[in-house]
Amino acid sequence: MIFEMRTYLLKPGTVPQAEAAFDTALPGRVKLSRLGGFWRTEVGLLNQIIHIWPYENTAERDRIRAEAIATKVWPPKIADFVLDMQAKILYPAPFSPHFEPGEHGSLYEFRTYTFGPGGIPKVIEAWSPKVAARAAHSPLIFAGYTEIGPLNQWVHVWAYKNMGERERLRGEATKSGLWPPPRDPSTVVHRQESTFAIPAKFSPLR
Repeated sequence: MIFEMRTYLLKPGTVPQAEAAFDTALPGRVKLSRLGGFWRTEVGLLNQIIHIWPYENTAERDRIRAEAIATKVWPPKIADFVLDMQAKILYPAPFSPHFEPGEHGSLYEFRTYTFGPGGIPKVIEAWSPKVAARAAHSPLIFAGYTEIGPLNQWVHVWAYKNMGERERLRGEATKSGLWPPPRDPSTVVHRQESTFAIPAKFSPLR
């Protein structure tokens, strides 16, 4: 299975209009394949929307996107709002949930770590025995790595009720010694990024 993560940077003040356009167009689009989730950024780079689309493989993605365009209801009419569009294809780690629908809280944290070449397999190995205990503190929504787009990125998404809960639960996990996982000294981390986002009212993950 693959997950397409699409991130659009919008003109300031246009996020509500873009969300409304997606809300209008989605009923026709989700007849073809499900939406994993839809968020707007709250902390980090602002005026972004993030949407996740699961597919079985890239061939299915290409077919469904062509079918969606043929319906004339997709893509949403947001061209006047968009400043930049980025997409990456993610493969899930063996232990990862698959952006399953659910209500987990009003705050989602998207964390992206960029490693040197060869680092991702070591990350998966280190996380595998630890992640279940960490997810007992707050839901893990997804963990996986980029296959198309910027390479060697490790993307993990966590859900919280609010920022206060996030601080408390992360503190508990760290204090218990369960988290973070040990890192192989040979695994070089080039960059760590964190974005907090709020789900749209039509997002299957809320």
